[in-house]
Amino acid sequence: MKKIFSTLFMALTAVAMMAQQPVITFEKTEHDFGKINEADGRVSTVFEFKNEGMAPLILSNVRASCGCTTPTWTKEPIEPGKTGTITVTYNPNGRPGRFQKTVTITSNASEATKRVYIKGEVIPKAAKPANKYTISVGALSMKSKTLDLGTITKGESKSGELEYANLTKEDHHVELSAYITNQVTLADIKPEQTGKFIFVIDTKDPKMYGPQEGYAYVVIDGKKEIDEAHKLTIKANVVEDFSGLTVEQKQQAPIIEVPAEFNAGKIAKGKNLKFYFPIKNIGANALEIRRVYAADKALNVKQPKAVKSGKKGNVGVEINTKDMTPGAYGREVVVITNDYLNPIKRVKINFVVE
Repeated sequence: MKKIFSTLFMALTAVAMMAQQPVITFEKTEHDFGKINEADGRVSTVFEFKNEGMAPLILSNVRASCGCTTPTWTKEPIEPGKTGTITVTYNPNGRPGRFQKTVTITSNASEATKRVYIKGEVIPKAAKPANKYTISVGALSMKSKTLDLGTITKGESKSGELEYANLTKEDHHVELSAYITNQVTLADIKPEQTGKFIFVIDTKDPKMYGPQEGYAYVVIDGKKEIDEAHKLTIKANVVEDFSGLTVEQKQQAPIIEVPAEFNAGKIAKGKNLKFYFPIKNIGANALEIRRVYAADKALNVKQPKAVKSGKKGNVGVEINTKDMTPGAYGREVVVITNDYLNPIKRVKINFVVE
């Protein structure tokens, strides 16, 4: 009997002690910020709580699950029936996308640990011009200094543009010193403004076939500097259009025969190696040589005249070995003709520098 009375007394005592403890309750335990802009900076929300117990409520610690989330809270004791607040601030800088964070509250309440939550989605800030215009050209900044216009059919013209920006704090005047047709859209450019260099390649010149390059130099505030830092390169590949040939013209068309490889022999270092390789026309009409070139500047080529039906011509080549080390080499010579089936032929030149 005494044991039962003792147990009942302890239970009643525990209930009495719990009744005298503080009790923490929240109006809300979750906040959705929705979509927020990274560029707008920190956002905050307030969680209000109430002490519904019989003793003062003390928050001993409030901590967030991430350093991007900062809580501040009522530090003084909250008397029974009174309220306090926890302000939670989220920093979206450098954190695009969805997020969900937890804030843990530790107190002397009957439920010693409580949690509240924040969530939302960060819309990333727009890229600044400095992130796009990364190449310095004097006082200007550009995305690229090279414009590739791709393939152009012979006789046509094609235009393209290169963008520039003024990322300085001063006004500037912009011009171009160019070898091809060009236009500057914003000559007097203020800070944060952008403009365009527009270039046109016209292929009516009868000698324009194959890869082409043109150059321009950016002139800023009247100061003309012909150097790599201010140089712009404009590229294109000019091809002949054979789509209009009739059946008869195709039957009478020239046909080129040229070796895929040519062995030029040996040469002592520092000497020039001169030789010829043959071109033959086995078609009916004359084979017109549009262009012969080598990408390697150590090779100089001499273009032959048109080759009549059944005849041969010779492509002259001179190799300057001044800057070459001893060893075996393979270099390419490109021949462009009016053979509609094979307008471009490549000949590999093999030689040895001793």
